Amino acid sequence: MVLDKLSDALKGTLAKVARAMFVDEKLIDELVKDMQRALLAADVNVQLVLRLTKAIKERVLLEKPPAGVSQKEYTIKVVYDELAKFLGGEGAKIEITKKPFKMMFVGLFGSGKTTSIGKIAKYYMKRGFKVCAIGLDVYRPAAMDQLFQVCSSINIPAFIDKIEKNPLKIYQAFEKELNTFDLILIDTSGRDALSADLIKEIKELNEHIKPDENFLVISADIGQAAQTQAKAFHDAGAITGVIVTKMDGTARAGGALSACAITGTPIKFIGIGEKVDDLETFNPKGFVSRLLGMGDLESLLEKAEGAISSEQAEDLGKKFLQGEFNFIDLYEQMSAMSKMGSLSKLVDLIPGMGNVKIPKEMLEGQEGKLKKWKFILQSMTKKELEDPELLDGSRVERIAKGSGTSVQEVRELLKQYRQSKKMMKMMKGNNPERMMKKLQSRMGG
Repeated sequence: MVLDKLSDALKGTLAKVARAMFVDEKLIDELVKDMQRALLAADVNVQLVLRLTKAIKERVLLEKPPAGVSQKEYTIKVVYDELAKFLGGEGAKIEITKKPFKMMFVGLFGSGKTTSIGKIAKYYMKRGFKVCAIGLDVYRPAAMDQLFQVCSSINIPAFIDKIEKNPLKIYQAFEKELNTFDLILIDTSGRDALSADLIKEIKELNEHIKPDENFLVISADIGQAAQTQAKAFHDAGAITGVIVTKMDGTARAGGALSACAITGTPIKFIGIGEKVDDLETFNPKGFVSRLLGMGDLESLLEKAEGAISSEQAEDLGKKFLQGEFNFIDLYEQMSAMSKMGSLSKLVDLIPGMGNVKIPKEMLEGQEGKLKKWKFILQSMTKKELEDPELLDGSRVERIAKGSGTSVQEVRELLKQYRQSKKMMKMMKGNNPERMMKKLQSRMGG
């Protein structure tokens, strides 16, 4: 989970509220102080922290909870609402309404522009768009080669010219060919710092290219320096959105997040790892929900898109809820999960799982098990996959030999299957739609 320390601190703070006998001013003062400590430790701007916690305190003390909602529940809802509002409220969706749709990427050296282009290209390719990239970084010697390598790894064309030193001339030379694509991703030059010549270059490119989205790429690990960058780039080139990279494994990401709050520029994507699929659209409500341990269903469903069809998901969902699934269904679910990303990242998206203290090592061990289990399932006959209860001692031994695993590992998979089936049967009768509606009404929509 990104911002692990902040997430743990906020969950601990809300747990205090949940345990309290009643909500009074003393408890709210404690809540506010805990939140201030947690946000400042995550490098969020001091003025923003004070403004945010003041709004939370005022709302909790002055507003009356709606009918049927306790003061404790309402306090937690206010914290959720104000944090989501602070990070952008409803968020900003990208609508690709014309072709070609142009996305330009600006930022300083080392911010992750080229890597982000690869991730966004993959994101839109999975959604059926014909994507290409063009390299306009004429200053950094390896920039063109890096863009070419990133694009080759995901099989999209990269238009580059290593001789021409005028970025606008490069764009004009390829313009006719570029216009045959649905989506054009434009890599621009970076600098060590925002300089007059970089601003001039960005403005010239903007005037000719007229990008539909102008992304500022900033690295989460630069902390509060992000604020100065965001403001300067915003003033230079009408930034329409921010991509925050390196959101995994840094305690300072709060600086980058609050920089966007100051400039009023929405965060549109976050990079959460080094792999090409480690990219998420930024949904403030879902992000805060995840920070507070409540999961993020929207991001989970988005990850599922492309990994499994909606018909498959619906069919699997029905089978699992009725306790009727077999090894074939289990195999399909495992394949879908492996396409969706690492198990440790998926767990945070599942409502309720964020508050379960699952050691990272256990999740990583589980990922290793999933790979072995796939080999085991591939060594079974169609009959055995359809009816796992057929697996007696001799069949288990044959499958273990065929899959290069041990008898114990085959039995462990069988045990997991039986436990899952038992758990799903116990859940049978619950109305998932009603459960979701209750969750949404509790969270205010």
